[in-house]
Amino acid sequence: MPARRIGFIGLGVMGKPMAKNLMKAGYSLVVWKHINPKPVNELVAAGAQEASSPKQVAEMSDIVITMLPDSPEVEEVILGKNGVLEGSRKGMTIIDMSSISPSAAKKIASEVEKKDVEMLDAPVSGGEPAAIQGTLTIMVGGKETTFDASLGVLQAMGKTITWVGDIGTGQVAKLSNQIMVALNIAALSEAFVLGAKAGINPQILYQAIRTGLAGSNVLEAKLPKILERDFKPGFKIRLHYKDLKNALEAARELNVPLPFTCLLQQILNALINEGKGECDHSAIIAFTERLANVAVRRK
Repeated sequence: MPARRIGFIGLGVMGKPMAKNLMKAGYSLVVWKHINPKPVNELVAAGAQEASSPKQVAEMSDIVITMLPDSPEVEEVILGKNGVLEGSRKGMTIIDMSSISPSAAKKIASEVEKKDVEMLDAPVSGGEPAAIQGTLTIMVGGKETTFDASLGVLQAMGKTITWVGDIGTGQVAKLSNQIMVALNIAALSEAFVLGAKAGINPQILYQAIRTGLAGSNVLEAKLPKILERDFKPGFKIRLHYKDLKNALEAARELNVPLPFTCLLQQILNALINEGKGECDHSAIIAFTERLANVAVRRK
């Protein structure tokens, strides 16, 4: 059975099943009651220990994992008052599995390094189903030796785990992934809205194109939900908006034009203003449906 104690901060849609999979793999878990006490209580009932602050999480752990919404939350939890770094010690490892900006990851890591603490940025892809099944795709930045030492922990949560390079490169890989996913959903939306407006049964259109070059994991995962008008979030529009914001920020720093990403971020902004920010990102189709005055649904 694994001997290392793991602190886990951020028990949301993704974090809670990830933490559960660590416990299933035999790791001792320490959790912190942050915003929503329900998942913390659930994990404590299953055998996890509860800490009173991120500082205490670090004091009780050998590895601390954070899975939080964005850069400011990660900075506050790790670097803030009573934060993880205050409770850390030489030889510990912090693994941030949130999706944040690469520059924030580098900033946090530079502070962590001053205390002789190791850090990886290890954002994930695959959504809630993969988090539950323990089959996440994990993109990791940081020292390769730290990656190698942490691989067993990551394997308890993911299936495809890739060391990308230095700290921050995991976040760049995740942002690249998010650009492709968002634009794929937007392309799917326009294609199926066109088909629906022409009177084609969307289920037939799906069968016609799914095995050709246009077939994709996004098509297989998202179109069935669209047809059922099921926009319960696996990944929320407001979070995808945040990821594209971070992608555009990184692109500005590197002087890389991302015109389609910029346009789609504005579409996501419009959907958020319409009250769809908590919907699954498959609801991107609602924007095109409204323009065309047609709905793509099962017949």
